[in-house]
Amino acid sequence: MEKEQAAEKLPYWQRLDDDEKKFVTERAVIKNFEKGEMVHGYGSSCLGTALVLKGELRVFILSEDGREITLFRLGEGSSCVLSASCIIKQITFQTNMIAESDCTLFILPSSAFDKLSEQNIYVKCFLYEVAAERFSSVMWTMQQILFLRMDKRLAGFLLSEYEKSGKTIKMTHEQIAVNIGSAREVVARMLKRFEVEGLVSLGRGSVIIKDVAALKKI
Repeated sequence: MEKEQAAEKLPYWQRLDDDEKKFVTERAVIKNFEKGEMVHGYGSSCLGTALVLKGELRVFILSEDGREITLFRLGEGSSCVLSASCIIKQITFQTNMIAESDCTLFILPSSAFDKLSEQNIYVKCFLYEVAAERFSSVMWTMQQILFLRMDKRLAGFLLSEYEKSGKTIKMTHEQIAVNIGSAREVVARMLKRFEVEGLVSLGRGSVIIKDVAALKKI
C-alpha cells in the first residue's frame, strides 16, 4: 500500500490542509512486522503514533517477576499513542507492543506528530481522545484482574474469543494466561474444571467451546 493511500485512513486526515497532508506523507513510514516480533518495548526509542493497517497488536506490561499482563489489543484501523510517551509527557509507565499476527503499521515519527499536533487543534484532540480510550481499556483490565474471580475472567475471555473466531480457540494455556493476567497453572486447572463441567473441550494448543450459555451464566 502506498503511503498516500494509507495516510487517508488516519482519523484526522480530512482535518488537514494540503501542506499538512504533504508533511505527513513525506515523514511517515510503513513498516511490516512478523508474528511474535516486538514492535515497541523497554529501552526502545519513542515509536511515535501508529495506525494498524493490517494484523493485530497486543499491548502489555511486565510485572516484577517477569509475568506479562495484557492491557489491550489493537486491530485493523486502530491507533496507538501510548508508544508516544515522548509526546504525551504524562505517560510515565512503560508499555510493550508485540505483533500477534503479521502486521503492517503506518507510523508517524514522534517529532513529526508533535509538530503537527502543535499547529492543528484537531490532531491534538485526536491524540488525547485516543489516549483516554486506551487508558479506559487499561483501567478495565486492572479491574478485571483485581476484582473478578478467576472463573469469571476466563469465561469472559473465552466468550470474547468465541465471538471473534468461533468455537475453536487456537491458543495454548500459556497464551490464555498472558491475555488474562494469570499464571499458566491456574488457567490449566480452571480449564480442566470447565472441561469436567462440559463447558469446553481441550485439545493440543486449542480450546473448543461446547456450552456458550453456561459460560455466559458464569
